[in-house]
Amino acid sequence: MSDIPELTELTELTEQTEQTELPQASQMPAPEVAALTEGLVALDVAVGARGAVGAALDAVRRAGRGPAPRTAADRAARAELFQVAAWITFDAEHHATSRRLSRRALDLARGGAEGPAGVEPLVLAVLAMQEEHLGRPASSLHLASSVLARPDLPGLVTAIFRVRAGRALARMGRGPQALRELRTAAELLADGPTAQDPAWAWWFDRQELDGHHGLARAALGDLDAAAELLHGAARPEAAGPAYRVLFAAELARVLARAGDWRGADTALSALMDAVPSVGSVRALRVMDHAAGAVGRGHRVPPRTRDTARELVRLLRALPGSA
Repeated sequence: MSDIPELTELTELTEQTEQTELPQASQMPAPEVAALTEGLVALDVAVGARGAVGAALDAVRRAGRGPAPRTAADRAARAELFQVAAWITFDAEHHATSRRLSRRALDLARGGAEGPAGVEPLVLAVLAMQEEHLGRPASSLHLASSVLARPDLPGLVTAIFRVRAGRALARMGRGPQALRELRTAAELLADGPTAQDPAWAWWFDRQELDGHHGLARAALGDLDAAAELLHGAARPEAAGPAYRVLFAAELARVLARAGDWRGADTALSALMDAVPSVGSVRALRVMDHAAGAVGRGHRVPPRTRDTARELVRLLRALPGSA
C-alpha cells in the first residue's frame, strides 16, 4: 500500500504561490487583516487544512498587495496572518509554500525597531515541528534550542519548545534527554497559564502534550507507552483543533507496528467514518501508512487486512485523489 496521492485541489491552489515570489504586505488596515486571521483560525479549527488552504492563500493574496507596512501594528497583524497561512499549508503537506509563508511572517515580525512581534516564537515553533516532520531533527533541535536560550520566556512558550526539543531528540535516538524535556514541559503545563502567556498558545493543553509525548515514545521504540499516550490524546469526545485526528491515526500506526492486530483493527475501524471529514493531510497520510503497516504485517487476521483495505479504498475515494 503506497502513500495517499497528492490531493490535486491542494496542488492547484498552491502551485502559483510555490512558483512565484510571495507578494509584499499591503496597506489593508490592521483590523481587517486581523479579521482575516481570526476567520482563518476558526475555519482551520473547524475543518482543517483541506478546507482552509484555499481561504488561507486567498487571504495572503488579498493582504499582499501594495507597499510594505510601516507601523508596528500593521507588521504584527500581517505577521500573524502569514503565520496562520504557514500553519495551514504545513498541515496540508505543502512545505515549500509553508516555509515561504513562515519566512515572510518572520520578516514582518522582526522588521521593526521595537523588537519582534509576539507571534514570532509561534512561527519558529511551526518551523521546528516542520523540520522534525521532514526528517531533519537536528535542524528542529537547533531552532528549539535557540528559543529556549532566550531569557524570560513565558511558561507555556517554554513548554512548547521543550516539546519540540523532546520530539527532535527522540527522533535522534537520545531517549533520556528527550524524556527529560517532555517531563519539564509537563511540569510547566501543570503550573497553569499566567498573564505572561501569549494568546496564541491556547491550543497547548494536556491532550496536545500527550500526543507529542506518544510520538516521541514511538520514535524511541517504546510502542506500549506510545499507544497508551496516543489513546488518551485521541479521545474523540475531547474538544480541540481538527488536526488532532492525527493522534488517532498515529495510534493506529503504532498498534500496527507493535503487531497488536486487534487493537489496530479497532483503531482503523474508528477512523473510517471520519475519513471524508478529515481536514489534515498529514493525518490522512498517516492513516495510509498505518494501513500499509497492516499490509506488510505477518499473521495478520483476515478481518484486519480487510479493514486496512477498506480504509485505503476510502482514502483513494477522497475528492482530488488519483
